[in-house]
Amino acid sequence: MIYSLDKINEMAEGDTDFITSVISVFLEEVPADLEALEVAIEGKDYENIYKLAHKIKPNVDLLGMEQTRATALEIETLGKDPENELEIKERFPLLKKDVLQVISELEKDFDF
Repeated sequence: MIYSLDKINEMAEGDTDFITSVISVFLEEVPADLEALEVAIEGKDYENIYKLAHKIKPNVDLLGMEQTRATALEIETLGKDPENELEIKERFPLLKKDVLQVISELEKDFDF
């Protein structure tokens, strides 16, 4: 398991509906953001690379995915400069793999 519910549990204070809601929002938003990020990378749309990585970062952070958060931060920072195209393309597959794995685990763990 590469995610942790510690932060969400702390925020939820025992409210299981809140936890389910946060997981549901993650499962709705993050796959679309990840897909849009991939398209932005392919299209060399650096403004959207920055924005989408920035948007993904707090979502993975909320699930305690520290390494994935760090990768999103790197992509966000690299997205500010078109000269970083190769570095972005090197880091994105790791971000994608981790996010897709967590999506799969969450869908199983929460019966989505």
